[in-house]
Amino acid sequence: MNIKTFNKLQYNELKDIVKSYCVSGLGKNLIDRLKPSSSLKVVQSRLNETSEGRALLDTVGHIPLEGIFNIKSIIENIQKGSILEPEELTKICNFLRGCRKIKAFMMGKELYAPTLSSYGNSITEFKAIEEEIDFSIRGSLVDSKASKELKKIRRHIEDTDSKIQEKLEKFLKSSTNKTFIQEFFVSKRNDRYTIPIKAAYKNQVPGIIVETSSKGSTAFIEPSVISKYATERVLLKSEEALEEYKILSALTALIYDSSKEININIEVIAEYDMIFAKAKYSRAIEGIKPKLNDYGYINIAGGKHPLLKGNIVPLDFSIGINYRALIITGPNAGGKTVVLKTVGLLTLAVQSGFHIAAGNGTEMSVFENVFVDIGDDQSIENSLSTFSSHVKNLAEIINSSNKSTLILCDEIGSGTDPNEGAGLAIAILEELYHKGCIIMATTHYGEIKNYSKRHSDFENAAMQFQKDTLEPMYNLITGKSGESNALWISKKMGIKDAILEKAKKYAQDKDYNLELVKESKVKKKKDEEDILSIKTYNYKIGDKVFLIEHNDFAIVYKPIDSFNNVTVLYKDDFLEVNEKRLRLELKAEDLYPEDYDLNTLFVDFQQRKLKRDIERGSKKALKKIQKEIRNSSNK
Repeated sequence: MNIKTFNKLQYNELKDIVKSYCVSGLGKNLIDRLKPSSSLKVVQSRLNETSEGRALLDTVGHIPLEGIFNIKSIIENIQKGSILEPEELTKICNFLRGCRKIKAFMMGKELYAPTLSSYGNSITEFKAIEEEIDFSIRGSLVDSKASKELKKIRRHIEDTDSKIQEKLEKFLKSSTNKTFIQEFFVSKRNDRYTIPIKAAYKNQVPGIIVETSSKGSTAFIEPSVISKYATERVLLKSEEALEEYKILSALTALIYDSSKEININIEVIAEYDMIFAKAKYSRAIEGIKPKLNDYGYINIAGGKHPLLKGNIVPLDFSIGINYRALIITGPNAGGKTVVLKTVGLLTLAVQSGFHIAAGNGTEMSVFENVFVDIGDDQSIENSLSTFSSHVKNLAEIINSSNKSTLILCDEIGSGTDPNEGAGLAIAILEELYHKGCIIMATTHYGEIKNYSKRHSDFENAAMQFQKDTLEPMYNLITGKSGESNALWISKKMGIKDAILEKAKKYAQDKDYNLELVKESKVKKKKDEEDILSIKTYNYKIGDKVFLIEHNDFAIVYKPIDSFNNVTVLYKDDFLEVNEKRLRLELKAEDLYPEDYDLNTLFVDFQQRKLKRDIERGSKKALKKIQKEIRNSSNK
């Protein structure tokens, strides 16, 4: 068994369910440490314990495990020299009382539970210690009657407290003090009696400032009028603490002297808690104790996956007698993986001593190893592909397997070239078979199905599928190969019949229609040439172009420059536009006669623009006119 097996089969999730039936941390800790046993004798013993616990529950309905706590840490602290607090002593008292009750309960139950009843003989009763703790401890305090000296000290403390209260009441009623007092009541701070005094008058009231309020507006002062009694009270409280310590030490010593026997009680109670949790789980699922063997034979009659809820289709399954390898086929989402996980988890459950939800006639084998290859274990850290991770896992499984191994492989050989994957899968299955393993594998590969048909110790099985509704029936039929139904499902999903016919033809004879590919290539080449011709056109002055970004037309003013930009006239403005953002609409020669002066297209525009600039007082336009005048004068 390995961690990967437990994780893939959700073994720990099953343990969490069983653990929820424990009444204490003792049983929960045992279930946390529980592992499936590979010993037929141990598994038989575990199942018998669960059966006896179930028989008791069915007979009496209730197991008296109240008051059971995990007191291991308390006992460990005692052994390290710690003196127990009253709360800890109360827990131990309750635990010892619980041990005594369960021991009494198990007496006379030999008829229903001979093994569990015998465990009760190992429990030691400590009624004397229980009585001592009950006598000396009340809740979280040492009781006054625990000793004569403690009772005497506490009576003196009560008398002193009464005298202090009397003095403070007089202090509060005194008219002289009314101005100083913030609140008219006695406040106990740090086990000292105080009066709330206004901060402004704290130096005018004789006494000790014990505490100040968070806002600083109030000082809690122990008035000097009670100083004599306050000092006496402090001494008495010290004597009280010393006497309590003596009592707690004596009780701790009693427990320390019996710690060996108490530890045995802890172990027995922990076992009881775990066993009865298994029994409660068995009752909840109406579980059964299956018949056992150690030679690989599994026969599940109406078995149910322990973690699935709702209306579960029971699994009828058999392997290990007429065949030792089962190849399961069928459509995706048809329940193939659930079958693997059901068989695997029920195996782990039985070897852990859990009853399983199955019918009479169910028989399970005890294996030394249960290995799984289910799901995607792709490793980003180790750069392993899905296929590589599966192969790595299978290599480890092959090296660790023996004749007492259950192998569960989902989609074996998938994730690579189908021919190579199928060949590799068959070779791996053959190797595991020769090692004596019990094998269950799912696949879509026809080659593996065919291999299974031809091998006398292999068998095919199929998952039923309701074609009319596209719903899986989750029912395993042994002795039949399943179909993936890919084409049929594709038809239901809307793929055209013509495409499906071609797919069926290609799957059968591999005679592909390559002409379609050639036509596609010719068209692609022509499209590329057209694009190239567009890109290599040299725009000329006067060409009418379409501006893609403006969704409008313009006239080329300057041809393409070194940056692949073309200058165009657009709405009385000159724009530089990259050739990729243009599309030729009409060439200049198609728009104008041969002897047409194209510059006039832009001269008229420039003159109109200059006139508008002069009218709005453009300095740039005025400078241009002045320059033209000077040039004329020089001539």
